Amino acid sequence: MPNTLRLFLRAAIAIAFASATSAQAQPYPSKPIRLIVPLAPGSTADIASRFTANELGKALGQTVVVENKTGAGGTIAMAELARSAPDGYTIGFASQGTLVFNQGIYAKPGYDSTKDFAPIALLGGVSNVMIVHPTNKAGAPADVIAVAKAKPGESTFSSGGAGTSHHLSGVLFARDTGTQLVHVPYKGAPQGILAVMANEVTMGFFNTPTVISQIKDGKIKALGVTSLARSPLLPNVPTLDEQGVKGYEVNTWFGFVAPAGTPPEVVTRLNAELNKIFTSAEAKERLAPQGFDLSPPITPAAFSKLIADDLTRWVPIVKASGAKAD
Repeated sequence: MPNTLRLFLRAAIAIAFASATSAQAQPYPSKPIRLIVPLAPGSTADIASRFTANELGKALGQTVVVENKTGAGGTIAMAELARSAPDGYTIGFASQGTLVFNQGIYAKPGYDSTKDFAPIALLGGVSNVMIVHPTNKAGAPADVIAVAKAKPGESTFSSGGAGTSHHLSGVLFARDTGTQLVHVPYKGAPQGILAVMANEVTMGFFNTPTVISQIKDGKIKALGVTSLARSPLLPNVPTLDEQGVKGYEVNTWFGFVAPAGTPPEVVTRLNAELNKIFTSAEAKERLAPQGFDLSPPITPAAFSKLIADDLTRWVPIVKASGAKAD
């Protein structure tokens, strides 16, 4: 082989090797990140995910592309996330509903919440509020409990469907108060709220942001919020725990996860950036009015423990309720 050709080939190999080494050494992230959101565009949670995607993109210097994948209670989106490459370039917006409730509702959700994901960061939670018709004589949960105990099986509560936080709030309330309540599921939260407004059911437990205007307009009456701390949106409404239903808590949380096997250093980086975002003034300005009680910074390990603890607590409740996927 002529020396000139040999030198040329050596140079070409050296350049190719250097390029490959450089590509491998590029700091994360070196390309856009895909964010799978199991909720419809325009929903409260979608607004939060898009705000986060925009802020995270700024922090990382890469575009974070939101991809909404709805259907089957979020199982379609979460199953796809579980199957995605664990390289840090596909992450997902998760909730207590998708990671916890679905494990009790679906016989085969398509993923294992404790094995198929690497928890990254917790955004925060949204409480529900116990509501009744304005003509209802009850002024506190104790009044509702007294009526329910006097006439077992006659008090009803609406929800946006079996297995929703609205449904499980009622199930937990009945269990913790020793009452027998009849669940009346509707096609969605709006229809369930209208049922309370029309006095078709005794009560309902719905996401606080979705009933604020009706409460302020006097179309429904708020008796208590389901979180352990009062909602900033309803500071004058006591919690159910404050009013004697000790330990009662339903505060649907939201956060971000990656496929299992995502490099720990990538998860750590994303956790740090997301915690900065969620504690920022911009987050409080944008997300607090949407009803989010923003979480203080927690580690991926702490988020993982939250999921595990919630599965232990909620899956038996979900199964005992008889809730099944349609």
